[in-house]
Amino acid sequence: MTMNDGREDIRRAATELAGRLPDALAPLARLAYNYRWSWLPGGAELFESVDAERFALTQQNPVRLLQEASTGALRRAATDEGLLERAAAVEAQVKADLDRPHYPSIDPARPVAFLCAEYGVHVSMPIYSGGLGALAGDLLKEASDCAVPLVAVGLMYRKGYFRQRIDAGGWQHEYWVDTDPERLPAALVTGADDRPLTIEVPIYDADVTAQIWRVDVGRIPLFLLDTDLPENEPVERWITARLYESDEHIRLAQYVLLGAGGVRALTALGIEPGVIHLNEGHAMLAPFQLACQELHSGEDLSIGLRAARERTVFTTHTPVPAGNDTYPPEQVEAAVGGLVAQLGCDSADLIALGRTHPDDTDEDFGVSQAALRMSRSANGVSRRHGEVAREMWHSLWPDRPVEEVPIGYVTNGVHVPTWIGMATRELLDRHLGEGWMARAAEPGTWAAVDRIPDRELWDARARQRAELVERVRVRSATERLLRGDSVDYVDAAATAFDPGTLTIGFARRVATYKRLDLLTRDPEWTLKLLGGDQPVQVVLAGKAHPRDEEAKRVLKRLFGMKGAEIIGKRVVFLDDYDLATAAWLVRGCDVWLNVPRPPLEASGTSGMKSVINGGLQLSVLDGWWAEGYDGENGWGIPGEVDDDHTAQDARDVAELHRLLDEEVVPAFYDRDEHGVPAAWIARIRASLTTLGPRFSATRMLSEYLSGPYRGS
Repeated sequence: MTMNDGREDIRRAATELAGRLPDALAPLARLAYNYRWSWLPGGAELFESVDAERFALTQQNPVRLLQEASTGALRRAATDEGLLERAAAVEAQVKADLDRPHYPSIDPARPVAFLCAEYGVHVSMPIYSGGLGALAGDLLKEASDCAVPLVAVGLMYRKGYFRQRIDAGGWQHEYWVDTDPERLPAALVTGADDRPLTIEVPIYDADVTAQIWRVDVGRIPLFLLDTDLPENEPVERWITARLYESDEHIRLAQYVLLGAGGVRALTALGIEPGVIHLNEGHAMLAPFQLACQELHSGEDLSIGLRAARERTVFTTHTPVPAGNDTYPPEQVEAAVGGLVAQLGCDSADLIALGRTHPDDTDEDFGVSQAALRMSRSANGVSRRHGEVAREMWHSLWPDRPVEEVPIGYVTNGVHVPTWIGMATRELLDRHLGEGWMARAAEPGTWAAVDRIPDRELWDARARQRAELVERVRVRSATERLLRGDSVDYVDAAATAFDPGTLTIGFARRVATYKRLDLLTRDPEWTLKLLGGDQPVQVVLAGKAHPRDEEAKRVLKRLFGMKGAEIIGKRVVFLDDYDLATAAWLVRGCDVWLNVPRPPLEASGTSGMKSVINGGLQLSVLDGWWAEGYDGENGWGIPGEVDDDHTAQDARDVAELHRLLDEEVVPAFYDRDEHGVPAAWIARIRASLTTLGPRFSATRMLSEYLSGPYRGS
């Protein structure tokens, strides 16, 4: 198979960009087309040095920065010897990284193919919505760091995920912003005739054409399918318009394109994967496409499925029903009828694969059931989620005890270089030794944390908290002005938010089971917590799905308390939660709060990001925290399941109040003669040493390599 995977197109795009710049800035053009700069110390600062304001306005997009920077800014950069030296050094680091030998156990001619509906690689590439995308981005970066032969496939959403604005009354409004791929660090893959390489996939009544963009994430190519082409009709062009499109007709078309189209794209690119990793059920048609296209004339589908199953692994990320899409069989038939006919298969066989009871023709088709049936290996994303998933899908294996249902777990982890703040990174670089991040999964790497002086740990935390507070002051004032709030309310957080105050963060997708409102169930207690002698300040962020009216009402009720003066001073809600906001929240907050209703938190990764920055967890014992908490490394709220939600909420509110009043707040403010909170620092040490090695993407990827990917 001849490979035509777009790497020359990336080189061509970088060369064309360099041609528009002063010669001395050519290294910046080359760096701009590989996101490897984004997790190198000094990488972002390099582009900021060209034009800091323009870099911010472009969402830290280096290609747009270099396209839009003024002639004067480029001329100044081209004569800045310090900048040019740093650019050469960063480019040398990136080149050395890309030139390393590949991970030995996987043949680069048969790489792992990772298929996911969203990727949170960088804030400038808006094709993600939340935790699933951030996890996918982290795995790609870790695969690059470990030189694992892996390719990724997704969709190039021209309008991305929705943007959020909250009005003065607390109601969420959504809007979308167009993305121009030509202005992203992406290149259109072309064929031998220099025309865009395309694939065709029958979806509903149309043969949908998709072109392929390549984005480099270190050593990992990310291929994004795009149907916004003149040869497609308007509805077909819209398939890759918006991530998680609310319209079910379009969303199912997205899943057909991602799965079947993803495999076709890999074939067109000349890539023959050894393993296909379905990250959630959205790409469940990938193994079916693989099975059918490899059948010989007259062979039964079961033969092809057996071969495809041996190459497919599946990760399920949610026990929430809304995260496991189902569709009426007639809708699935309409969407895939042309595809399966083209493949020489029967749509009834496919639909049966997506039913819990295959022979029940009235049962809906489930994407997760189909993915489970067509995979050799399946896993949840934490130990507890593995248990929940085995129970949840037990009916697919009714002849087995629930503990023998073939769904294991690989607990999520986070990419340390992406999420760690500079103060903490400098501290750990000094004490953990050169190259410690590559050894992040080894407990011994973190042993030296016990020898770091209390003062140094506390100073690093204080520095990152102060950086967060400065950002919150500026941004909260701007957003309150946009909402039309009174000048007094606008000024409140800008003047009262304090770098020395205990700072709690609660930022995640807004869904009712996340229980954002637990902090405000007792308004009198909340006001006392915020305005006491030992005050607390809170930073909130998160988006409710456009169709989740109840989640929107939760947000609105939260804003109902803003009339109290102390709320304006001590509580800030930041609009339009994204990767950039997440980074400075997890770096700066002292406590990361997470109070989902058990057992609906599959894993959660934001708390892990807080951990590597010296933040402490106050969380329900669900998801990852159920296996991470040991009594000394944070605080836990019991995670028992209770069908009586009212009683459960009352108990959890009472325990949350007790922990904050009796343990968390006193520990933060109880200082020794040097002004250091010794008990607090002890918990930070315990958190770093016990959680650092267990919840890094380094450990996560190593478990995929030794488990689900083994044999690839």
